[in-house]
Amino acid sequence: MTIILSALPEVLLIQPKKFEDERGWFKESFRKDLLEDAVGHTLDFCQDNLSESSYGVIRGLHYQMPPHAQSKLVSVLQGSVVDVVVDIRKGSPHFGEHLAVELSAENQKQLFIPRGFAHGYACLSETSLLAYKVDHYYNKASEASIAFDDPQLAIDWQIPNQHQKLSPKDLQHPTFEAARHFDFNTPSYD
Repeated sequence: MTIILSALPEVLLIQPKKFEDERGWFKESFRKDLLEDAVGHTLDFCQDNLSESSYGVIRGLHYQMPPHAQSKLVSVLQGSVVDVVVDIRKGSPHFGEHLAVELSAENQKQLFIPRGFAHGYACLSETSLLAYKVDHYYNKASEASIAFDDPQLAIDWQIPNQHQKLSPKDLQHPTFEAARHFDFNTPSYD
């Protein structure tokens, strides 16, 4: 398993090692010890989520505020997505910057998204199945979001406007400026 720092240093790109032969392939999709060494603190993933989408679906940008903030470990089991992460930690040297990475069943890359980052993705293939672990349970009262099309963020979702499909809820998110943010100087891990 190779762990690579991204342009947003706390966000990690993970490339699991795949062992192939005539029977098929095998890989370790998660190693707690290696990931904890890379992030520098204990992780306690407590919930696994799956999300199926069709081409053009954009989900996000979502996050949960403290005390229910979540780290995520994201991978794609079927199809392909562009996965987007935005630094929402006011005071961070990367505040307001985003990272977009293609995750697919073919490339088998994973993305570790720490607390303090908004997350979203767009389905680039006919269908996609996205899986992710979180280290805090979902809490409706802690939900927060940012408009996917905020001009300040200028995210390229790689989906033409006429093919973009969003839920009514995802069409109502506030701008980046109006959204709730984390404080970079306040630790978000217990």
